[in-house]
Amino acid sequence: MYMTIADFAKEWEKEAERTERVLNVLTDESLRQRVVSGRRTLGGLAWHLVTSAGYMSALGLDFEGVAQGGSAPESAGEIAGEYRRISAAVLQAVKTQWSDAHLDGTVTIMGEEWRNGDSMHFTLMHQAHHRGQMTVLMRQAGLRAPDVYGPTYEYWIDQGMKPLE
Repeated sequence: MYMTIADFAKEWEKEAERTERVLNVLTDESLRQRVVSGRRTLGGLAWHLVTSAGYMSALGLDFEGVAQGGSAPESAGEIAGEYRRISAAVLQAVKTQWSDAHLDGTVTIMGEEWRNGDSMHFTLMHQAHHRGQMTVLMRQAGLRAPDVYGPTYEYWIDQGMKPLE
């Protein structure tokens, strides 16, 4: 998908900022919110965003990820801080360890050949997918979901406009 490191970096920075906006709304209490019993909690989804950025090491990038096997912290601030750290580490690794030619390289992931540029795009879309899940749980936990790709219902009300139904 990406042809240059600069293109990836530009999109990574935008998407990371969107993820941070979602994570920054979380409270320690909201981390326990579940859709149904036996499924991930809001905190579990947030922590998954942190740990899944570490999958980029499978592409041959060297950066400090998160220790595997640990459970999600009980602090929303700690989760958000760790996301900022690992997101910056991934971006720095891509910028300093790769050239544009690396984007065409391939790696076998779960038995399939994946182009590095496509794997990077998938990682960003994976974050968007889980942010969407999180905003539903955030509303159930009584939190106000932030604007991500467009205005929220509450934004329209704040502006004195009638929200779309």
